[in-house]
Amino acid sequence: MNASNHIDGFRANAICRCLDDAAVSQLFALAEPFAAAGGTRLVRQGELSRGAYLLQHGTCEARVTLPGGSNRPVATFSDGDMFGETALLDQGYCSAAVFAMSETQGWFIDRQAFRALTAGRNAATLAIARNIALGLATRLGRLNAELLRHPAAEDREVPDVLPVGDPLAGVERQPAAAFALRPFLPVLPVFTGFSTADIDMVVAPAQSLQVARGQWLFVAGQPADACFLLVRGAVEVCARNDGRERRLAVLGPGSLIGYLSVLGSGTHGASARVREAADLLEFPADAFRRLFAGVSGAEARMQHAVQRAMLASLARSNSQLSRLVTQEALVEALRARAAQTAI
Repeated sequence: MNASNHIDGFRANAICRCLDDAAVSQLFALAEPFAAAGGTRLVRQGELSRGAYLLQHGTCEARVTLPGGSNRPVATFSDGDMFGETALLDQGYCSAAVFAMSETQGWFIDRQAFRALTAGRNAATLAIARNIALGLATRLGRLNAELLRHPAAEDREVPDVLPVGDPLAGVERQPAAAFALRPFLPVLPVFTGFSTADIDMVVAPAQSLQVARGQWLFVAGQPADACFLLVRGAVEVCARNDGRERRLAVLGPGSLIGYLSVLGSGTHGASARVREAADLLEFPADAFRRLFAGVSGAEARMQHAVQRAMLASLARSNSQLSRLVTQEALVEALRARAAQTAI
């Protein structure tokens, strides 16, 4: 594949961003060069995910299949992009088919080979997994923005005015060590596999707060100065567009909230308010980023917990987008049929 199998070209891919030479070399050793002609299907919708494609040259398009067999584009990838990387973190099924739109060259990283590499849990492999997760955070932001472009039956009139400034400015905080619900932390899904010492280390920089029903935690457009772990209660995540509001998710105990913005753009892309009176742990943004970038056993387990949360969010958003795209296609087909009948 001429220059396609050279490490310098590989280094330009998004998965290598900010990695040191050792990490890039370990990852490059797994990469298998591939080339595809325009029109080639690289991934089939619904098949078991096998690994990640890293593009050096060319353009690929992700498409979802609609009722009747037609399909609709949902994403485009070009030089330096990657797709299928969720398979490197967890086994799953492909939510869309991906086609090469032009002569395409790059590398393929097999899931099993990558899992064998990261089983060693050294600094280099942890850095690679973090890079993949940060890429997913960016993709989730784009995916959620795309979701809002498609009308949905559940859209509702904006019920109130968003607060200006920090909505939690007047809420009292306490050190995590004084948190009354601390004994319940080990049963939360986010701490699966954590020892008591691990949990103590992870929550040490956090503060606890109690928030009443209807209180906003943060609003879209504000700086992401903190993220939250919901211990008790429920929180609704929503977004607004053209005078309409859409619920993106209702989160229960054990959920991380606002972490994507802390790890990604640094600005909240959606808003979150308390649906049922809630007890939360608040992590300052810098402290959470240090946890995510650490190499101790507890920090590595926290990285895996964040990755699981990201994959769940990605699956939820992909499912919603597929549903909305399918609904739009059905509406368009019915309108076209009605127009033909009227002629």
